[in-house]
Amino acid sequence: MAATAPAVAAPAAEPAPLAGGALALLTLGLALGTFMEVLDTSIANVAVPTISGSLGVATSQGTWVISSYSVASAIAVPLTGWLARRVGEVRLFTLSVVLFSIASALCGFAQNFESLIAFRLLQGLVSGPMVPLSQTILMRSYPPDKRGLALGLWAMTVIVAPIFGPVMGGWITDNYTWPWIFYINVPIGLFSAVCAFVLLRGRETKKTKQRIDAVGLALLVTGVSCLQMMLDLGKDRDWFNSSFIVALAIIAVISIAFMLVWETTEKEPVIDLSLFKDRNFAMGVLIISFGFMAFFGSVVIFPLWLQTVMGYTAGIAGLATAPVGLLALVLSPLIGRNMHRLNLRMVASFAFVVFAFVSFWNSTFTLDVPFSHVIGPRLVQGIGVACFFVPMTTITLSSVSDERLASASGLSNFFRTLSGAIGTAISTTYWENDTIYHHAILTESVSTYAPNTTAYSDSLTSLGFAGQGLSAQLNQIVTQQAYMMATNDFFRISCAAFIVLAGLVWMTKPRKGAGPSLGH
Repeated sequence: MAATAPAVAAPAAEPAPLAGGALALLTLGLALGTFMEVLDTSIANVAVPTISGSLGVATSQGTWVISSYSVASAIAVPLTGWLARRVGEVRLFTLSVVLFSIASALCGFAQNFESLIAFRLLQGLVSGPMVPLSQTILMRSYPPDKRGLALGLWAMTVIVAPIFGPVMGGWITDNYTWPWIFYINVPIGLFSAVCAFVLLRGRETKKTKQRIDAVGLALLVTGVSCLQMMLDLGKDRDWFNSSFIVALAIIAVISIAFMLVWETTEKEPVIDLSLFKDRNFAMGVLIISFGFMAFFGSVVIFPLWLQTVMGYTAGIAGLATAPVGLLALVLSPLIGRNMHRLNLRMVASFAFVVFAFVSFWNSTFTLDVPFSHVIGPRLVQGIGVACFFVPMTTITLSSVSDERLASASGLSNFFRTLSGAIGTAISTTYWENDTIYHHAILTESVSTYAPNTTAYSDSLTSLGFAGQGLSAQLNQIVTQQAYMMATNDFFRISCAAFIVLAGLVWMTKPRKGAGPSLGH
């Protein structure tokens, strides 16, 4: 009798996708968790003066409420893949959301500035895995033919949250007290955590016991924290005229350079840099980073211009900015649902063309532009937002295997977040320096012998201005014009940058009909 061959254990089957009410509830839970985390990157911005006054510190110190969170989050995001392999994606996401909710409550309870900064650091550290893991978990939970829709729904929250953050932060601060910008996270976070825990039970990803890459981790923490602090504090400290900023820059460059060398030779790196060997991932991250940098720069400069130059209140400026989210909310899931039918490079290029058109439109504004004209470009920009983020994310992850998806998502989200900080630093610094330049040029034209100056001075004199009051009014007008010219210059440069990115998209090579697939 022939010997019986030993039975071979079949590999564990991938859990079937969710459906119906369970899938809808999970989507809502993950979306709210993502929205909450992204919202906290911007919701505290408008509340800094109120928080500073309440806790008895200067407004310049109060900016650490923002910086402490962004630094801690920037460190944690690229660690997502490594942590997920050790803990499991579902467990890590649920734990992150619960800890984020607790840290949010502690921020609200803070009785002094030092404790608030400590709790914001904790909040940022535990928030890192939330956004990338919500993306990968959502895609795993949808059927393969609907993963584009899942990505579109996920993208809506990432896109819209930074836009509505300042609006919500201002409204809460004006109508309640500043701790409520943190308290609102608690019920949202608990709902998101319960949804993940209940609906994803038994769907945990494979865990591996990896040793801790202590050297890589130390270099990452040092380099990224110094880089983020440099970006956050550089403008207030006059950039490289400050020895503190110079020191941060040197430490960041040295640490990141050593980390790149170390991680490429480490067998179990804390960050999987080999992902950049994939052309679509490398080019996708590059394009998303520069695209988000230019986009986020306009998100920052636009409301600053409205409040500084046009005299809008924070609330009205928020309303003028908000329309960008309207068409993005409608179009993102629509594009995601039809991802396999679309030429992704064509859609992404179209997005950058829309951004370029909107930037050029903004560059034609003058000081007498009405509110109805201000919101027009923001509404159109929503088309570009929907056509940019979903297709480019799909291209970026299209060649990444299932087991490396969390690492890829964490790394791409890290560069997206970092590029937003870089875009903010570059745009605000350029805007103010260009304003100083234009102010100097315009001042040269203001002379008692110039016919235009004389005529305008006579008009102001007839309105009751004289002496120092007349000089102050003339200087205010020159300053407004200088800011307006700097704003126009900024948007012209943004227009050129978007045109370059529209061409750069064609250096990627996604498969025909590619979507955000898994397991290849």
